[in-house]
Amino acid sequence: MHFYHGRYPAAPTALITPPDSWVEDYRDLQQRLGLQRVVVVQPTTYGRDNACMLDALQVFGADARAVVVVDETVDDAELDRLTGLGVRGVRFHMLPGGALPWDVLEEVAARVSPFGWHVQLQMNGREFPELSERLRRLPCPLVVDHVGRFMPPVGTGDPAFRTLLALLETGHCWVKLSAPYESSREVPPRYADVAPLARALAAAAPERMLWASNWPHPGQAEPPGDGQLLDLLLDWVDDAATRDRILADNPTELYGFD
Repeated sequence: MHFYHGRYPAAPTALITPPDSWVEDYRDLQQRLGLQRVVVVQPTTYGRDNACMLDALQVFGADARAVVVVDETVDDAELDRLTGLGVRGVRFHMLPGGALPWDVLEEVAARVSPFGWHVQLQMNGREFPELSERLRRLPCPLVVDHVGRFMPPVGTGDPAFRTLLALLETGHCWVKLSAPYESSREVPPRYADVAPLARALAAAAPERMLWASNWPHPGQAEPPGDGQLLDLLLDWVDDAATRDRILADNPTELYGFD
């Protein structure tokens, strides 16, 4: 999820400036959905300035982890400091508004890997075939956003989707079962063109699936219901034990929760 507040200046690269969505608002969501832990992700609105999300992060203490944006100039002292604050990943948003270019991916991954971080990647999943070998060579785990974000969605037999399944087979790739509205062309709440992809991913590697709210749904003129998004797991994953694994056990492993 993401935090926004007007007291933090937007980056020159920002394409959206969502309304304030702050700690007390997220606390309300946690109470409504029964969520304890949180993973805060640096939004594109603030570019490489992580101040907004790091300030909010501190309120949640040991129940919080974060994914920031740092470039190849970051030094070990800063990486060590961020790790102590709960940071466990670096975000590469390879769509308009992103802060880091492709040409620093490998260098940044090599810098953060010794600190136990991963690369969180958001891109058009249709590009996976041409990028597969590059992603396989990353020295740290790879976390793919939003059911692969195939724009528009593909079938489960499509080469691009099969490439993502092959990345999962390496044991170093994770996928977030989140924000189907970012790629779907179908109506909510079922997002019928994304559902088969989510089901196939969860069946292929349930031990490396994650769930995310993507709250407060930046860029959405009509934000979806948060409860409806959580309920999608009932459609995408058949058994309660696997759902529990995705919601609790898998993030414990990846983000290092107690």
